[in-house]
Order: sequence, then structure tokens, then C-alpha cells
Amino acid sequence: MKKIIVLVLLSFGMFAFSQNKNARVSMEVDGICGMCKERIEKAAIRTKGVKSAVWNVDTHELKLIFDERKTNITTISKCLAAVGHDTKEIKATEEQYNSVHPCCKYRDEEVVKDHEGENKKQ
Repeated sequence: MKKIIVLVLLSFGMFAFSQNKNARVSMEVDGICGMCKERIEKAAIRTKGVKSAVWNVDTHELKLIFDERKTNITTISKCLAAVGHDTKEIKATEEQYNSVHPCCKYRDEEVVKDHEGENKKQ
């Protein structure tokens, strides 16, 4: 009988510890438009362990929910860089950056100015 009680208590203890697996994190990701939003969110969500990814075009903030046992910020940043978007932690290579659509060239001041004009019209 004592063994059963100990096993039940251990099971409850393991269950309590396993509940703290999801992390909620916000990070800055460079981008400029709706196409960037789609690309950023898709790259993040395709990263194993990411459960939710929402990027804000105006603030460049990516809000994530992910399983810390399966992934981390560095891995997610690498996936974002692979599709051409910079984070504070990892910058996309020139080849990766050049793979984005011409209207998504967030490093180009002229493109940024064009998008600022669009945002003011809305």
C-alpha cells in the first residue's frame, strides 16, 4: 500500500513540474510589410516547438509561445534569418536577405521611406 501512495505522489510531482514547459517571449524582428509578416510568422511556426507566432508590422515585435524543451530563441532566430529577416541575436546573410521580395528590403532606406508613406495614407 505504501508503494502505491509513493507512486501516486511521485506522479503528481512530475505532473506539476511538466506544466512549466511553455515560454512566452517577445523579440524584435526586422521587416516592413504584410508579406514580411506572413514570412516571419510562417518561419517561426514551422520551427519545431513553436506553438504561436504573431508579428506586428508597426512595432516589429514577434510574440512567441514555444516549448522550451524543444526549441529556444537562438534556434528560432536562425530560422528567421534563413528566410531573410534579422533579429538582435542573428543577422541574415546577404544571400538570405536578397531572397526576400524587393518590396521587403527593410535594409534599403528608399524602400523603408516608400512604406512609411503608405502607412501614413492608411
